[in-house]
Amino acid sequence: MIKRTLTLTYGVTSYLLFVAVFVYTILFIGNILVTPSLDSAGGTNLVKALLINAGMLGAFALQHSIMARPAFKRVWTKIIPTEIERSTYVLASTLLLGCIVYFWQPLGGIIWQVTNPIAIGAIYTVFAFGWAILFLASFQQNHFDLFGLRQVWLAFLNKPYTYLPFKTPFLYRYTRHPLYVGMMMGLWAAPTMTTAHLVFALLSTGYIFVGAMLEEKDLENVMPEYKQYKKDVPMFLPRPARNLGKKAVATV
Repeated sequence: MIKRTLTLTYGVTSYLLFVAVFVYTILFIGNILVTPSLDSAGGTNLVKALLINAGMLGAFALQHSIMARPAFKRVWTKIIPTEIERSTYVLASTLLLGCIVYFWQPLGGIIWQVTNPIAIGAIYTVFAFGWAILFLASFQQNHFDLFGLRQVWLAFLNKPYTYLPFKTPFLYRYTRHPLYVGMMMGLWAAPTMTTAHLVFALLSTGYIFVGAMLEEKDLENVMPEYKQYKKDVPMFLPRPARNLGKKAVATV
């Protein structure tokens, strides 16, 4: 019982830390209430700042991709208990994301700046809508399984983990990756676009495309239905699904 309680505590703590860091990151990107933020005034050593920022984003991308691959999971779960594998992935991602926002080097330089109050309000509406889409999509994909809470809860109850089918409700009927669509909206909807913000958005968007392709390759390897799903639903640009009906596809 002590082991199961520690497992649950670990999973819940990892999740709560993620929520705190992720909310802070949204405020950081949007230049809302936090200082310094993504578009703060830059320093003097541009090359050093670029190298630090690119290095941190690269480390996050590598961790996020490598730890998500089935081959890594098979090896990793020989070292750590299977029930905390997802929570450990979430914790590692959270710590690296926290490092990015804490050690981010402002670059200065204005790419564009919107001054009209109505236009600023419209841009921030898109910004908020993007993160809302991400949040909603996570629940349609099963939020608690995605962030490891279901795994540690089942372990606490001493029940075996069972994979959930991935249905195609609402958002997933228009785009295969609504999580990423929402994130890209949040990254690019900026009334002030500095050099730092542009670097952050470009590198993050590049990773999103690469990560989505790697993810889809894994899904196709474990379920033949995903190939048809790819034909019916676009990757990012939303449009109504063709011939999908209410069919569900399994996920890993």
